[in-house]
Amino acid sequence: MRLHIKTSPSTSIVPFDHLPVIVGTVHKWLGENNNLHGTLSLYSFSWLRGGKRKDNGLEFKNGASFFISFFDDEYARKTIKTILDQPYINWGMSVVEVMIEETPAEMYGECFFAASPILIKRQVDGKVKHLIYSDMEANSCLEETLRHKMEVAGLEDDTLKIGFDTDYAKATTKLVRYKGIDNRANLCPIKIIAKPETKVFAWLVGLGNSTGIGFGAIK
Repeated sequence: MRLHIKTSPSTSIVPFDHLPVIVGTVHKWLGENNNLHGTLSLYSFSWLRGGKRKDNGLEFKNGASFFISFFDDEYARKTIKTILDQPYINWGMSVVEVMIEETPAEMYGECFFAASPILIKRQVDGKVKHLIYSDMEANSCLEETLRHKMEVAGLEDDTLKIGFDTDYAKATTKLVRYKGIDNRANLCPIKIIAKPETKVFAWLVGLGNSTGIGFGAIK
């Protein structure tokens, strides 16, 4: 299930590095003792949309919009209930509307766009390496991570092939600072060749690493 959320306008400047606040808000809505915290994330959420640069941050004169997707509908329903009780986010912004998009039974398209930057990271010689869409091993790492999530969810797909669309002229990367750590992530469409239900799964849980803190949501 995917929840499309709209907020009231901001009354103060939203800092560029606001992602930890959104992560905290999502976990507030899930509940402090939710089973998703600190585990493999079978959910994803997009970044805030609708803002314009002002001073050292963003201003949302007409409010913001974003979505949260869950593999398990139970968490989606719990989130809706908590949002109604605790709609406030920060910077004067509160949730004013939640629209439910039911999980489609199947998906047949092959191209998906990033709704938040896609992060791929691996340990190499004791250091964390961030891969970008043009790196030779990027696609295999994407597939590896998605297959791991599928295994946790009890899914299999021998037909799965996934990769960045490197022919996309506007493909780029973005340096995202999260709690003082810089992450080089990707803004590039993804092509997924797989069973229709596998594409639905990816659409819900996101791609790459750290989907639980706002990376890798797709649309």
